[in-house]
Amino acid sequence: MNDQDSELTASAPELTALDLENLWHPLVQHRDLAGAPPRCIDRAEGSYLYDAAGNRWLDAVAGIWCVNVGHGRSELADVAREQMSRLAFAPLTMSHEPAIRLATKLVDLLGYPSKVYISNSGSEANEAAFKIVRQYHAQAGRDGSGLGRYKIIARYRGYHGNTLGALSATGQAERRMGYEPLVPGFVFTSAPDPYREETDCAKALEQTILREGAETVAAFIMEPIIAGGGILIPPDDYLPRVREICDRYGVLLILDEVVTGFGRTGKMFGHQHWEVEPDIITFAKGIASGYMPLAATVVRNEIFDAFSGPADGMNHFRHINTYAGHPVATAVALRNIEIVEREGLVDRSAKMGEFVLRALAPLKAHPNVGDIRGRGLLVGVELVEDRASREPLSADKAARVVAHCAEQGVIIGCTTNTTPGMSNVVILAPPLTISEEEARTMVAALDAALYKELPANDSGPSRE
Repeated sequence: MNDQDSELTASAPELTALDLENLWHPLVQHRDLAGAPPRCIDRAEGSYLYDAAGNRWLDAVAGIWCVNVGHGRSELADVAREQMSRLAFAPLTMSHEPAIRLATKLVDLLGYPSKVYISNSGSEANEAAFKIVRQYHAQAGRDGSGLGRYKIIARYRGYHGNTLGALSATGQAERRMGYEPLVPGFVFTSAPDPYREETDCAKALEQTILREGAETVAAFIMEPIIAGGGILIPPDDYLPRVREICDRYGVLLILDEVVTGFGRTGKMFGHQHWEVEPDIITFAKGIASGYMPLAATVVRNEIFDAFSGPADGMNHFRHINTYAGHPVATAVALRNIEIVEREGLVDRSAKMGEFVLRALAPLKAHPNVGDIRGRGLLVGVELVEDRASREPLSADKAARVVAHCAEQGVIIGCTTNTTPGMSNVVILAPPLTISEEEARTMVAALDAALYKELPANDSGPSRE
């Protein structure tokens, strides 16, 4: 046995020691990890995660809202092995069949002529989108004034990635703190939050365009449903009005479907709830269900056409990722989408989402539950200090609810490091394959956590 084999079969205490000595984890204060080290996951199957000792947790967040087809799909492992044996790597300065077939599948699913740029993560997909819209306007522009169009409007509470450009479009102050000043040219407008305010956010977008000068605005980027910012579902007229406003002022509409794509919301793509088509759409997460890192930026052909020019000129998209369109990743993504379709996981997400919302409804009796909302298997439970004021529950109390669920064997999510004071929305986004029994377990764990960590006072309602 060599040293590498020895490390891979190390005991749990040895792994914990190596972890604390060498590994830097995201979104966590490491000073506290020695007393409560991260769970070391050994394997996963279906909706469950297991450590080496056999302890299991129901994964009610599907990794990071990405394992749509569930864990442990040997079919996807077989595809990866077969593709790696045949062609492990080729850059897309050339071409290969898995990338060709994946691009064709995405265009077919969207239903309009497009071109697909493949990359590795949601952040990269959005970075590509920003560069595309700026170069598009510089080279063509819809109204002939493209040279002045460089600004990108985004929304407060939205999340678009952690690279500097994508972070510049992220309207979550706690994600931006310490990294500013960021990339210039990004402007923010309000996002619909029906529980907390009645702002006409479509009108606010139009006002922002006009105040900035429409001739300077290149694009507007938004998630159909804000995910990490709190599961914010817009009014039904919002997205159609946004589409009309963007068309009126020659602004390209970018829809970030990194979370909401591939069945997560009960439609194949989140924007299909409102029957609105974007100019550019970005995907990641569910495109390969986390089995491989993969993302895509899909652009309408009329935008792509602006990049046509002499071979010795500069009209082409001058952007490249070494691993973009990786043959193994694209092969796995293609089969993943086949599984989503073959097993009817989009419809299942819609039906199970309704089941989960019904199961959660009794929690509205708890005095610290302000709102319960969701589409498909993307569900948020907003916790408040009291219903009258709607003051967000403190981060430490919300964290106790999450921790109690984990103690019961259920991993749930919560808004973290987003908008200051808003770490109060519990997030449920399990694999689309979750069973009714597993969904009941998930809801029961949250119910128990709420009444244990946030006991109703004497004047509050009882659990009955």
